[in-house]
Amino acid sequence: MYHQPVLKNRRTLLERAEKFVSDLYFTDCNLRGRLYGDSHPLESLGSFMSSKRITFSEAQTQSFSPYKLGDSFGPTWWTCWFKAALKIPVSWRGKEVHLLWDSDGEAMVWRDGQPVQGLTKEGEKTSYILSDCLTEEETHRLDIYVELACNGLFGAGQGSMIAAPDPNKTFTVRKAELVVFNRDVRELLTDFEMLIDIVKELGESEQRSFQALFTVNEMVNVSNPADPNSFDKARTLAHKFFSQRNGQSQHTVHAMGHCHIDSAWLWPYEETIRKCGRSWVTAIRLMEKNPEFVFTCSQAQQFEWVKSWYPGLFSEIQRYVKTGQFVPVGGTWVEMDGNLPSGESMVRQFLQGQRYFEQEFGKRCKEFWLPDTFGYSAQLPQIMQGCGISNFLTQKLSWNLVNTFPHSTFFWEGLDGSKVLTHFPPGNSYEMKGKVEDLVKTVKQNKDKGRANHSAVLFGFGDGGGGPTQLMLDRLRRVQDTDGLPKVHMCGPDKLFSQLWADSHLLCTWTGELFLELHNGTYTTQAQIKCGNRQCETLLHDVEMASSLAMCRDQTFQYPVLKLRELWRLLLLNQFHDVIPGSCIEMVVEDALRYYEDIKRAGAALLQDGLGGLMSKGEATGVFNSLPWERLEVLQIQDGPSKHDLALVRVPSIGVAPVQDTKPVTPVCVAVQADGSVLMENGIVRAVVNKDGTLTSLCLISGNREAIPDGCGGNQFVMFDDVPLYWDAWDVMDYHLQTRKPVVEVLRPAHVLSSHELRGSVGFALRISDESTVTQEIVMDAMCPYIKFNTQVDWAESHKFLKVEFPVRVRSPNATYEIQFGHLQRPTHRNTSWDWAKFEVWGHKWADLSEHNFGVALLNDCKYGYSVHKNTMTLSLLRAPKAPDANADMGTHHFTYAIMPHTGSFQDAAVIQCAYNLNFPLRLASCSLDTAPWSAFSISPSSVILETVKQAEDQKGALVVRMYEAHGGSVTATLRVMLPVKEAWHCNLLEQIDTTKPAHVTEDGITLDFSPFQVRSLLLVVNA
Repeated sequence: MYHQPVLKNRRTLLERAEKFVSDLYFTDCNLRGRLYGDSHPLESLGSFMSSKRITFSEAQTQSFSPYKLGDSFGPTWWTCWFKAALKIPVSWRGKEVHLLWDSDGEAMVWRDGQPVQGLTKEGEKTSYILSDCLTEEETHRLDIYVELACNGLFGAGQGSMIAAPDPNKTFTVRKAELVVFNRDVRELLTDFEMLIDIVKELGESEQRSFQALFTVNEMVNVSNPADPNSFDKARTLAHKFFSQRNGQSQHTVHAMGHCHIDSAWLWPYEETIRKCGRSWVTAIRLMEKNPEFVFTCSQAQQFEWVKSWYPGLFSEIQRYVKTGQFVPVGGTWVEMDGNLPSGESMVRQFLQGQRYFEQEFGKRCKEFWLPDTFGYSAQLPQIMQGCGISNFLTQKLSWNLVNTFPHSTFFWEGLDGSKVLTHFPPGNSYEMKGKVEDLVKTVKQNKDKGRANHSAVLFGFGDGGGGPTQLMLDRLRRVQDTDGLPKVHMCGPDKLFSQLWADSHLLCTWTGELFLELHNGTYTTQAQIKCGNRQCETLLHDVEMASSLAMCRDQTFQYPVLKLRELWRLLLLNQFHDVIPGSCIEMVVEDALRYYEDIKRAGAALLQDGLGGLMSKGEATGVFNSLPWERLEVLQIQDGPSKHDLALVRVPSIGVAPVQDTKPVTPVCVAVQADGSVLMENGIVRAVVNKDGTLTSLCLISGNREAIPDGCGGNQFVMFDDVPLYWDAWDVMDYHLQTRKPVVEVLRPAHVLSSHELRGSVGFALRISDESTVTQEIVMDAMCPYIKFNTQVDWAESHKFLKVEFPVRVRSPNATYEIQFGHLQRPTHRNTSWDWAKFEVWGHKWADLSEHNFGVALLNDCKYGYSVHKNTMTLSLLRAPKAPDANADMGTHHFTYAIMPHTGSFQDAAVIQCAYNLNFPLRLASCSLDTAPWSAFSISPSSVILETVKQAEDQKGALVVRMYEAHGGSVTATLRVMLPVKEAWHCNLLEQIDTTKPAHVTEDGITLDFSPFQVRSLLLVVNA
């Protein structure tokens, strides 16, 4: 065929090709309009509504009423089940037949009693293949069921994605019919689409872009949409272009199918179960037709849900795991938050996850997979390595608001010096679509050009599920090795990381935390969830400790293995990265708080069982100390049904003692002064409480050192306007600091609540606003180096942020914050943009600001947000976002924080131990009159903390003891065990013993060497 020479008018040629495949323009004569052939109505379509998520077995027994296309149903979170009777025309034999389904909501197709495919318009899945090529032998009549959830891929936000859900949203099915699908049209459309995208993405400066342009123009010339016989010529032109190969040095993209599913977010936990079913069964269908397709999937909890709800699907998953197509990744129970869970919780995420994957699939994960979490603790590399993982994949730091993270592939060095190979997919997404844009962006944005020539592309709809589509696979298949684009290799993470390790000698190292410069509000949002997490972590710690000791002291005691596993898994589930941060809808908050109550209720019963096995029952009162140091504290003891007495009790390290009241060296003194302020003193600290509840003086008596600067007040409540740019529950912006307003209106001035030689307290109340108040009890105990602030806030605000400030007489360029198994420093100045971006940071039980020989520590029992700027220490208390939960944090809150001035360093002043004491209460239980003080474990020096004692997972009667170095220095420690230890072995965090490294037990104990912030575990075999 002869063609006139083509003018090099790029725009007209490009738009000509775009219109040829447009689904909007010229569909009467272009190629897109020929995608579907004949159509045929369904024989019948019936429906019924269910307010609950029911099983297929239950659904198929229901009465279905006729459904008319276009009719509305709902409301939000209900389920509409459809029963469709199909009759495929005989004339369609030899053709590909689809059920075309266009509806709101998320649907699952059921056939022969099994889930077979998800249907979600938002996830570009609007048809179900009934037959690839209809034969005479195939049934032409069948019934299928469609389970349609009344929510979208991203929930049901009212007006915007992250708005609170619209509870009355309605849904409809617009189209449900049988169609002939023209596969040859689809294949040619994909050729056109890829070439058009190459033209646009490579741009006018690239010769290859013009080659694609003229190729696609010639394809239009030779294609006649009305004549499928013409398609071969066009496809031959496309194939010729795609087959022109790259050079050997071209970047290689490792393409992995992925479907990131938030375990809860803009939908409740229970809907996530169905999201997993819909998404994963669709991936299985793709594997059947695409043997090269590899699908990566994380979160053991989600696998367990699918196993329980969809056992047939789970069996298929197990089969494809064996073939290497379905690849479990991550190694954790859920994709947890990377900041807020305790060190032990993070260990349990891996322990539960890795054991589950090994049990169900016969393999453990080699990579940690956490693409969507709001920052990453500096202790994660050590925890990963301790769980058999040396590789890490994420991408969230690409969301940084201030600074661009400098690497895509690098070594991440943790707090103790452990390193893991880390990869951020340069495309900055975990839900690409296999488009040319994704491939080009991956190459261009690789920040380690010359050091790393391999990158990951994760493709598939995510967050709300959906996963990959056949179209995505078809796109990638065309450009496996096409000149001008990176090479595309479909594989799992093993091959990617193998390549990265092979070329790792030039990689850079990033030391310390991976701090996300965004979503700083998640350290504070949904305070009840934060409080529940801390309390349950503490409770399960104590249950395990008491149960372990009871097992060793009472041969009849049964360690509650199954119940503890159940409770831990509930706690770990709530540590998902949109739950514990508080960035979820109200339904999820309600579920999470209910789970915490379940843990508390069951945990309290287990604790009493453990204490009962540990102490002989009797008429006396005993005390259990779960911490590895002796404690001398004031306790409230119930003496009779209505009488409560205070006692100063001494309890040995990880042990028990009867209550024997001890006299304090210096009694507590509380006195009202002439100006109305209240003086509190206990021989260690002296404080003056102003009428408005602020501290005008806080003096460390031993060194006569005043902690509060002249003219300032500690314990100053402050309010800020808190309106972020978009992510309401997630973000607090730096500009909120310009709106500071002290809370100054006094409802009840400071007054003495109690004055006892063991405890004195002062109360006061402030009005925050017309809607909110704060009531506080300032408590000073005998022999206690810190002052506690027991706080109640009645909170009914909108877009406000409540904090409490302590200006102190300390000058230091850095403040120290507790993190998992250690601590780190962050700047108190704002010299650089990296410093400024840390205007709101996270920490755990304490933060400290120290200069040489003096400092002040701020302790808390359930808070995580901090700010230390210059000499002002600030604890973040409550936020009031309105999306995605319109009622976030509304109501009454109770929490405690404490202030502790000290001489010397915070390490020598036992700040770490004091923060533990504040969080881990001494536990009371009945005991016999002849109970003697007893200690099971102790460890020295104090720089090593014994964090956990639990029964070993695989060895009944053996204990796992976990310790860490807390001061940041190398040390040789001695663990003293008052139990009959038969053997002692070093083990990793998965409790696998190293048979080459027995731990030698002597009369003096077990000697262990620690490097700074090192976590070490022992497995002790105890004689029954």
